Amino acid sequence: MPKPAPPATDNFFLPDFCSVRMVFAVVVICELLAIVLALAPMETGGDRWGDLGIVSLFVQWVGLASAGALCLARGWLSRLGEYAAAGISYLLLLLVTALVTELALWLSQAAPLGVFDGQTSRGQWHAELLLRNLAISAIVSALVLRYFYVQQQWKRNMRAEAEARLQALQSRIRPHFLFNSLNTIASLTQIDPAQAEQAVENLADLFRNSMADASHQVALGDELALARRYLEIEKLRLGERLRLRWCIDELPESARVPRLILQPLLENAIYHGIEPLAEGGTIGIDGHRYGDELCISVSNPVPRADASGEHAGNRIALENIRQRLAALYGERGRLTVQADADGYVTTLIIPYTESAT
Repeated sequence: MPKPAPPATDNFFLPDFCSVRMVFAVVVICELLAIVLALAPMETGGDRWGDLGIVSLFVQWVGLASAGALCLARGWLSRLGEYAAAGISYLLLLLVTALVTELALWLSQAAPLGVFDGQTSRGQWHAELLLRNLAISAIVSALVLRYFYVQQQWKRNMRAEAEARLQALQSRIRPHFLFNSLNTIASLTQIDPAQAEQAVENLADLFRNSMADASHQVALGDELALARRYLEIEKLRLGERLRLRWCIDELPESARVPRLILQPLLENAIYHGIEPLAEGGTIGIDGHRYGDELCISVSNPVPRADASGEHAGNRIALENIRQRLAALYGERGRLTVQADADGYVTTLIIPYTESAT
């Protein structure tokens, strides 16, 4: 089944307080705050454990009620500006604190021990307790909201840097390919104008994809079609020296893959495996699906002079692809290499997800 699109509130600075993880975090933070408040008084006497129980119960009420209020209001708040949402969230937390305080006093019908001594009117004690709770809530709420906002800004900056780096990695097409393609097209304009026009269209598709958003994935069928267009351009230049073997029937064309991920491997195979050989050679493209992973291999012959090692350009191209996979998939995306005197095989291992329709 296609994976649902992520909600628009994912970029909102407030986390999802409806999640179990956040509820657990609220409970733990509230308990730590209760311990601090219970240990804060300077008096050595009194029942601190009893005070901790009362304070803990009250703080947990406030924390969970605040989390519930932010959970319900998050969708509406996310449609506001950040400053408006932060201000309304702040007032909402203070309102919840006041309501829980009033509810706790109404349920208790009496002041906690040691707080109401008979010399202070109940109304005065009520007002002092409410102001004290609101003051503590104002400080804690401001710190928490500020933390969430700074954390979200940091995540945005990290995401922007990663997307910029990913775009730069994707857009690297070797200059020699462009020069060779233009020379081939120029030679075809007088001999076969129709074929030259098709080559120009294929080249335009390649560069249009190289400049597209690198964070967006495409259907595997579209990526394979783009790889074929690239190979058609190279076939015009290399002729019978370039032979192809496709074995991709097991690949689901609806799978999502990084944009322009196969072309660099094919270009690498041609540059290091086909061009140095006078007789040319065969490039094999094999693909299989194993459970929740896609494996796509590109194989090419190795000239005898280069069998003992890789060109520096080869290592740069492969490292480029590894960085793209790491940026998109983390440890789930890998590029493996098998090299010997007879051939060179690079294998893409990509998590399998279906294209949304």
